[in-house]
Amino acid sequence: MRLGVLDVGSNTVHLLVVDAHPGARPLPAHSHKAELRLAELLDEDGAIGPEGVDRLVATVADALQAAEDKGCEDVLPFATSAVREASNADQVLARVREETGIDLAVLSGAEEARLTFLAARRWFGWSSGRLLVLDIGGGSLEIAYGMDEEPDAAVSLPLGAGRLTAGWLPGDPPDPAEVKALRRHVRARIARSVGEFTRLGRPDHVVATSKTFKQLARIAGAARSTEGLYVQRVLTRKSLEEWVPKLAAMTTEQRGGLPGVSEGRAAQLLAGALVAEGAMDLFGVEELEICPWALREGVILRRLDHLPTKEQAALGG
Repeated sequence: MRLGVLDVGSNTVHLLVVDAHPGARPLPAHSHKAELRLAELLDEDGAIGPEGVDRLVATVADALQAAEDKGCEDVLPFATSAVREASNADQVLARVREETGIDLAVLSGAEEARLTFLAARRWFGWSSGRLLVLDIGGGSLEIAYGMDEEPDAAVSLPLGAGRLTAGWLPGDPPDPAEVKALRRHVRARIARSVGEFTRLGRPDHVVATSKTFKQLARIAGAARSTEGLYVQRVLTRKSLEEWVPKLAAMTTEQRGGLPGVSEGRAAQLLAGALVAEGAMDLFGVEELEICPWALREGVILRRLDHLPTKEQAALGG
């Protein structure tokens, strides 16, 4: 069957269309993406303003049309931290429902972490042992750890690259004092959660998902995306520590000229790098591997897990 997963994130609204059935690897068929940066559109009261809501409704409608055009039998719509934490979330969701017919499921931070962990586990398999999974979004940082498909520990922290850039780094290039203050804030916030994970033992494999980690790995020398999903891509703490001061000294335009860095994400790259560096340092991670699958794939996999297999259908299960 052909499924669409509609991800209303803090940076983008992304429709991923896949061909999938239970027990098989979902095959990407189409991707439709629009940058909204909802995390940066919150007003002083933490609400998504009228212009932001208008843009969100129009973008969701466009994505639904794309899903119909591509023959999707069903669309799995969800929203993450920007909508979840908006003070007018109920009104925003009602407006989207009224004008598009879509009920956006608002995932909690813990659900985000668990579904991303599921995707990473399925990608790397059981032989990867105990996994530590890090994911930096526009609004939050998700961390999950475990041996099975359901993590033993999962947290979501308000340390997304878009959120931190808007709140802490107004300058271009940023003021060194503001970079130092953000670094201190990030590490203090992550440190509160470290004990919850370290008591479970050292992971056998550390992996990271998200555009931020992919771009950091790329500028540090990892293979470009055109070389395919199955090329191993790693990011070392040493290379990240070398890049952070370079990124801090660059303007947004200069960061946008780095290999693999998109113009729309260039402004957020420094904040994302500070979060990545802090997480790797505080968790004692020297090297991590980039996972091609993340939250959207986790949502699809969870849905497929609840569909009957051909054998179950034949037996009336």
